[in-house]
Amino acid sequence: MTNALEVKGLRKSYGEKAVLKGIDLCVRQGDIFALLGVNGAGKTTTLECIEGLRAYDDGTISVNGRIGIQLQSAALPAHIKGAEAVRLFAKWNRKTADASMLAALGVDNIANKQYQEMSTGQKRRLHLALALIGDPDIVFLDEPTAGLDIEGRISLHDYIRNLKVQGKTIILASHDMAEVENLCDSIAILKNGEIAFAGTVIALTEKIGKRYNIQIRTGQGLETYESDDIGASLITILKSYMSWQEKDTVIQDIRVDRGSLR
Repeated sequence: MTNALEVKGLRKSYGEKAVLKGIDLCVRQGDIFALLGVNGAGKTTTLECIEGLRAYDDGTISVNGRIGIQLQSAALPAHIKGAEAVRLFAKWNRKTADASMLAALGVDNIANKQYQEMSTGQKRRLHLALALIGDPDIVFLDEPTAGLDIEGRISLHDYIRNLKVQGKTIILASHDMAEVENLCDSIAILKNGEIAFAGTVIALTEKIGKRYNIQIRTGQGLETYESDDIGASLITILKSYMSWQEKDTVIQDIRVDRGSLR
């Protein structure tokens, strides 16, 4: 299978601080690939070097195809409307925006809405639509679901899977293991400027096991627990909260997620 991306020996320093210490990556065409790591691990720097947005010190980068980019901190002029942004990016790309793509992402619903009035989810959808206007072969997504509610995350995940069905390669940066498990064919984990793991999600799970985050909200605040055995841990935790109910501690919400790399 043809590779969409090959990176060899990528190095980048800011002054005396080495951020990337010889990164090697390979992404197959048509895969959904995730670059994981804690905040500050160098995920965004790696993507920006690959995308051509940031100069790097050493190494080689080979990209096989046209790219579209959804930046983590992208922003548009406050008063630009959704439809105006679409027309602007279409003109830059010398393309006609795909009406079905705009409808699927809900951009039609914000066509006359100013950017400053859009919710986080609406902005994310607009950013993705703008990245897709040029009909790219490879789509870069930096923390694509950050700030979205559950419904927004599920909807965006479905659309990312649809892009894969269309034959596009998706390269995303994330800290969220649940997101990666749901979406990705292959992953690489950045740690201290180096690749600590590269392979499939199944291979990673076999290596490190499953970790769950349990969040319990009461009137007293939010408590977070970690566990590899979700069933046994929930029973123990809930029993302890039941004994506190005599002190007016009432459970308001329980949430269980796969572990995060924050």
